Amino acid sequence: MRHRRIGRKFGRNPSHQRALLRSLAIALILTEREDDAYDTKEMAPKAKGRIITTVPKAKELRPFIEKLITKAVHAQDSIAKAKELACKAEKNSAEWKAWRESDAWKEWVKASAPAVAARRAVNEKLDNREAVTLLFDVIAPRYVGRPGGYTRILKLAKPRLGDAGKQALIEFVGKDEYSNKKAAPSIPTVE
Repeated sequence: MRHRRIGRKFGRNPSHQRALLRSLAIALILTEREDDAYDTKEMAPKAKGRIITTVPKAKELRPFIEKLITKAVHAQDSIAKAKELACKAEKNSAEWKAWRESDAWKEWVKASAPAVAARRAVNEKLDNREAVTLLFDVIAPRYVGRPGGYTRILKLAKPRLGDAGKQALIEFVGKDEYSNKKAAPSIPTVE
């Protein structure tokens, strides 16, 4: 009995479990690419930010991907600070070289250090530079004001062909869907 054992095994050894989660997370993140990044139009996903998998895999993927998004969201502040302190001149120009020797460069390095550490931590989990870039540049800025819950799982009614496995759709929650504000009821006023 596996009482109090957290996580699903999926009939795989631990390294294969990590590889499965990594590949699912990369697949979910890479759906956010632009359509011209694909070789043909048919290869592009029908809807950005969603994949179809089995229910247990989706339930196991959700905390894995949300922790990565949280790291990327927390790094957005240091990315913004570093962007303000960065040199606007072209690289290897005289102005850029002077900036590189000044104290402003040291401030830029100090400001960008948390973002670099976060990128390295996420890259260690995903091991895919394109996915890390999409996560930090496209996905994380969407969720800066959001305290969590970046993905949702929707169970599909149609079972998978072949083994009749229960399928689920895991997707990123849209940026317009989160708000604590309810529409104020319109009360007619008597004048």
